[in-house]
Amino acid sequence: NAICLLALKCNCLFLLQVDRTEVIRSCVNPTYSKVFTLDFYFEEVQRLRFELYDINNSSHNGLKEADFLGSVECTLGQVSHLDITAEELTGNDDYIELSFSARKLDDKDFFSKSDPFLEIYRLNDDATLQLVYRTETVMNNLNPVWKTFKVSLNSLCSGDHERKLQCTVWDWDSNGKHDYIGEFEATFKEMRGAIDGRQVQWPCMNPKYKVKKKNYKNSGIVILNQCKVIKMHSFLDYIMGGCQIQFTVAIDFTASNGDPRNSCSLHYIHPYQPNEYLKALVAVGEICQDYDSDKMFPAFGFGAQIPPDYKVSHDFAVNFNEDNPECAGIQGVVEAYQACLPKLQLYGPTNIAPIIQKVANSASQEVHTKEAMQYFILLILTDGVITDMADTREAIVQASHLPMSVIIVGIGNADFSDMQMLDGDDGILRSPKGEPVLRDIVQFVPFRNFKHASPAALAKSVLAEVPNQVVDYYNSKGIKPKVPSEYQSSRQFGP
Repeated sequence: NAICLLALKCNCLFLLQVDRTEVIRSCVNPTYSKVFTLDFYFEEVQRLRFELYDINNSSHNGLKEADFLGSVECTLGQVSHLDITAEELTGNDDYIELSFSARKLDDKDFFSKSDPFLEIYRLNDDATLQLVYRTETVMNNLNPVWKTFKVSLNSLCSGDHERKLQCTVWDWDSNGKHDYIGEFEATFKEMRGAIDGRQVQWPCMNPKYKVKKKNYKNSGIVILNQCKVIKMHSFLDYIMGGCQIQFTVAIDFTASNGDPRNSCSLHYIHPYQPNEYLKALVAVGEICQDYDSDKMFPAFGFGAQIPPDYKVSHDFAVNFNEDNPECAGIQGVVEAYQACLPKLQLYGPTNIAPIIQKVANSASQEVHTKEAMQYFILLILTDGVITDMADTREAIVQASHLPMSVIIVGIGNADFSDMQMLDGDDGILRSPKGEPVLRDIVQFVPFRNFKHASPAALAKSVLAEVPNQVVDYYNSKGIKPKVPSEYQSSRQFGP
């Protein structure tokens, strides 16, 4: 008699039970119908633990007498790539396109016909009404056809297809004292009847006329000519459809960091305490690695003289293997970083345009690949203000056309004020020639703001915008996510 329990692992010592499945009787291959509902945050590591028990007593309400069969731990990010079925509870992000008209509305004017407009209100849980949309006014017309409009499903009905909507038709008046024509109630469930081009109609009723006039039928008919659902795909839709996050690291090895052999250096390897470069790398990398199936991460350095000829390079492989700069997991990046430090001569200047262009070249190849869906995240760890600002602006503007985001973490106590211009939060970044960035792809934060905070706080800050950046790119290209079954088929039968 098997039952599965899901717990959220808040820390190493504390488990918070989320929910448990129904009991499947006398079955060694149970399939549970219970759906576990969790809030999903890309920018956080959400650790889960699934526990399986055999319930011995049919009247048993707890787990004290149950036999523990086993457990498995993972992160919510990993679940999106497993055979466990995960579904995002959206619908609220979808948009609805509605096209209304009316016929034979009551005439409220003496010398002309009514000037009707339509208002749609959502009935809230507290019984208040919230205006959702007001159409334009159609002048001097008892058979108006209002312009098609879009409204989010969240705004329309909070995702509840049976939530009541109050729709009111008014005769516009220039003094603001609009004349009431009538109203009707509807639901989105009813409106969906017009999805296939069929009309849905409601009588527009005036309650006062209904009481006063014996032969009163209505004050006109309101017609929904079209209801179109515009699917707004989410970040999780793309991840579930096989989109892979390609995570690349770039580390600043300029001389301003200080001699790594000196304990004051930002690159000093303390035997017990990781430096700021390592803290930032691990904090961000641990999130991204769950969305990369092969867990192989390219790692580059810039601003150092490298062996064997000790020429300055701004995009060298940290493992010194230019043909294969990938490291196995975040720990592999850490080990390659620590191993390369004694072999380098820290130099300068601080140029980051070359590494942005290198990753952009990989991302541009993805644009021409039909089957694969990869999005590139470049994490740049730097201790100083960059010296090739013009080239960097140009590189970012060009990269904004590609499936790519750039995260810059400022290490140390330098003045990073000039770096803020790369982050599009405060304005539109432009290239030296004046070309605007197509979309905001840069997030910059100084590590010192999180020096006394948890690694999770840093990761949350720098990664919070990534899901929207991923969705914005694919939506701008008209690329829809594969459904999970298509993704699994391509993995099984593809090259």
